Amino acid sequence: MAEVSRLYEDGKIRCAWPHGDELYTHYHDTEWGVPLYGDDAMFERVALEGFQAGLSWITILRRRDGFRRAFNDFEMTKVATYTDRDVAELMLDAGIIRNRAKIEATIKNAKLSLGLAEGLSELVWSFAPARGSHTTPTAGFEWRAVTPESEALSKALRKLGFGFVGPTTMHALMQATGMINDHAPECFRRAELS
Repeated sequence: MAEVSRLYEDGKIRCAWPHGDELYTHYHDTEWGVPLYGDDAMFERVALEGFQAGLSWITILRRRDGFRRAFNDFEMTKVATYTDRDVAELMLDAGIIRNRAKIEATIKNAKLSLGLAEGLSELVWSFAPARGSHTTPTAGFEWRAVTPESEALSKALRKLGFGFVGPTTMHALMQATGMINDHAPECFRRAELS
């Protein structure tokens, strides 16, 4: 069975996945699993998780500043106005992942998000497990790639026309934004976020 947690040099037990990388460890300790609200903030996470599809999260994390610059800090009202010319410029931007389909999906997702009556954050959170039942079980703990909630969220967003919102991507979003507390049982953050 794969290692799910480990003791780090600072004496803290964390999830094993940061591997001691300073940026990854900071993200784990300060962001991953912390409840996130707000439409632009949620749009950024949906977009970045979409860009991550097929890649590692650390690849995206190392380019997050580039993504924020390229996509106007993920202000949906600005991204929704991007044109073919903007897409062409983004395809030349080495600070992001230059994938035309993902860039175009991000722009389309911004437009669709602006049309949501309840707002993107509220819509996404409506698929989260209830607080108190959002922490994954300790017995037989293992990280899963999908959950019934992430499958339902993916289905709802796809029905609305969103792109790069598959169930695995949406599960990663739910973990990252605190909808699911998926820190390893021994990780110090698990208890803090329960």
